Amino acid sequence: MIPIRDTIPSHRVAWVTRGLLLANILAFLLELQQGASLERFIYRFGVVPSHWLISSPSDFWDWPHLFLTLLTSQFLHGGLFHLASNMLYLWIFADNVEDRLGHGRFLLLYLGSGVLAAVAQLLLSSHSSVPMVGASGAIAGVLGAYLLMFPTARIITLIPLGWFLERVELPAFLFLGLWFLMQWFQGLMTIGQVADVGGVAFWAHIGGFVAGMAGVLLIRPRRQW
Repeated sequence: MIPIRDTIPSHRVAWVTRGLLLANILAFLLELQQGASLERFIYRFGVVPSHWLISSPSDFWDWPHLFLTLLTSQFLHGGLFHLASNMLYLWIFADNVEDRLGHGRFLLLYLGSGVLAAVAQLLLSSHSSVPMVGASGAIAGVLGAYLLMFPTARIITLIPLGWFLERVELPAFLFLGLWFLMQWFQGLMTIGQVADVGGVAFWAHIGGFVAGMAGVLLIRPRRQW
């Protein structure tokens, strides 16, 4: 399923959403400038689960930098398609959540969901040495918040049917519910895989989605939805 847009108008400019879009694009351009140093750059600023393991007291000295990667990893991407797909979801869903929560609350929800998404993946792949990067955990938090705030919104969606794309309108609760179930089932399939298998961090998506739902219940504005 490929979302195109939703049917909920925003009442004010989503400055934080636009800023996050720009920050992700600029970070990707920075990645492109790394050349042969790109792998080292990704390992330095991405979340590498095995780096969090403690084998000696000296490992604690690495933790300030490791905590920083919970934020920096959210702005790095593994390629143009990875970036484009994440930014599409951010553009479609984030403006309405920011409009409802306000700029500050929205930024807190976004970054907080990204951090908790990374923690969820860390707990379930603690021995992996593959760097985890991408905004998808934070964006999953936005999707979880959107589900609670706008369950009956209509999502204009392209659905592949063979060689063709069918354009349909789906209620948000159905679109996002199916999205979550896909992450859940694919996440279950990764349990028991060898530590260094890369790919999509499905448990980060699940963790971010749940964090977004919980977060919006905690920080929502006083006015009714």
